[in-house]
Amino acid sequence: MTTPETPNGVVHRNIKTPQSEEISGPAAGNRNNVSDEDLRQWQKHAQRVKEKVLEQVQVQLSDLLDQAMTETVESFTQTQPKFNGKTTNKSAPSELFEINHIRTIYHMFIAVLLMFCLSTLAVDYIDQGRIVLEFDLLFFAFGKLGTVIWAWAVMFFYTLLVPYLTLVIWGSLYHTCPSKLGLSLGTGLILSAVQTYVLGLFPIFVVLQYQLPPASRFIVILEQIRFLMKSYSFIRETGPVIMRNTPKEGESPRFPSLSSYLYFLFCPTLIYRESYPRNTHIRWKYVGITTGMIFGCLFYAYFILVRLCVPVFRPETKQPFSKRTMVLAVFHSILPGIMLLLLCFFAFLHCWLNLFGELLRFADRMFYKDWWNSTSFANYYRTWNVVVHDWLYQYGYRDFLWLSKRKFRTAAMLSVFIVSAVVHEYALAMGFGFFYPVMFFLFAIFGVVFNFAMNDKRESPVFNVVMWASLFLGQGVQVCLYSQEWYAQIHCPRTENSFWEIVTPRSFATGHLACCVCCVSDPALVDIQLAGIGWESRYINQPQAASYQCDTKP
Repeated sequence: MTTPETPNGVVHRNIKTPQSEEISGPAAGNRNNVSDEDLRQWQKHAQRVKEKVLEQVQVQLSDLLDQAMTETVESFTQTQPKFNGKTTNKSAPSELFEINHIRTIYHMFIAVLLMFCLSTLAVDYIDQGRIVLEFDLLFFAFGKLGTVIWAWAVMFFYTLLVPYLTLVIWGSLYHTCPSKLGLSLGTGLILSAVQTYVLGLFPIFVVLQYQLPPASRFIVILEQIRFLMKSYSFIRETGPVIMRNTPKEGESPRFPSLSSYLYFLFCPTLIYRESYPRNTHIRWKYVGITTGMIFGCLFYAYFILVRLCVPVFRPETKQPFSKRTMVLAVFHSILPGIMLLLLCFFAFLHCWLNLFGELLRFADRMFYKDWWNSTSFANYYRTWNVVVHDWLYQYGYRDFLWLSKRKFRTAAMLSVFIVSAVVHEYALAMGFGFFYPVMFFLFAIFGVVFNFAMNDKRESPVFNVVMWASLFLGQGVQVCLYSQEWYAQIHCPRTENSFWEIVTPRSFATGHLACCVCCVSDPALVDIQLAGIGWESRYINQPQAASYQCDTKP
């Protein structure tokens, strides 16, 4: 029998015999089984090593990208224009106001303010036959300023001294203490307890015990939140530095100076640094103009409330709740709502922060970015308030990623949204004096949905229109519902202090759009109620007001 030949002429012979195949068959099978098992084990081991390597590479790449982004931002900052040799970051309107066309829009808002003034003066002259220059609503809202001042002084001196001295004492003992973890935990627990009582419960006690009016309430509560955020940033930024830098033998640990911490408490930033870019002098003309703009915004808000909100929601007649009245009230509230939003933005984020930045020669004025050009809500949230966003990103989002080993970015973002929504609702509840979680639902529910639905991939100008339409509607809903509840709380006060009585909105309990006028026999007292200045006027004292009952029972 011949063997087949390959095309190149090489002959392949089958040299195995049947006997050799029978002998070698079982042994070869065992060797093959062993080699297959080893191969599977090696494959599993290689897969585990691969996963670990990929995880480490991902973490290192993420750190490298964060570092690259930080260096890019720093290099960009170094190329910014300088003022007297110092790096400055101008806010967007400061640059836009240098353009004549944009400045004309600013002049238009001033003209609208003048029209409000003339309208109010004309109506008062027609109704009363004389020009009335009374600002009862402003005096009521900013009442009891003496109480506000001493409460603020207590919070300020506590924030200045207690966290700083605690850090110094802890840092002096840290490197010599045998139980560093126990010392840190004990110090942290004690400081947290003291913070809870002084910066947590004390402002609430002042607001409730002294029955502060709305604007005074907001001053105390917002300063409480600011002091908490600043003291937390100070501890977070200085504590790790002390832990890393072990002093040499015979040397004492290095601590930040009290003057740098004092400067931080007043400068317009929430992230502590031992030094900031500074200008060489103060532009006092700019300080005067900015102060005037703050007072102008204050009177602007007063005229908006008096001319556009109080006449609509003042309950002159009993008006049963209906879908039509609610829808009309919401859409009527859109104009004053968006004007109040723009006023709050301009008065606080632009004028107030720039005023303190100028007085303290603070050069970095990037308090916000061009949020009005946003085509996504994700970009709007990042650029609306850069000062607060930086704090939430630094101590909320990044810390959550660090604890979760960078695995739950979506959960980290949601946690920041929830914390921000809770703090906003807390400020409004304490400021208005009632619990009505409109802001919380708009922020924590609709805000989260819009953040995912309108992300940074949306670049069409159509989405900028959608963003503004959403802001208009959201502000209309807030102004409508909060105004409705404000009058409901005045004219239909609670009859008991149970939990459900406190958390249930009075406008829901009564079933009227703006509640009802209480059964008061004296018409003069009814006029005082309808004036929108609350129960605490010179004609009605608090005990007498509490005796009136609403004729519509919940």
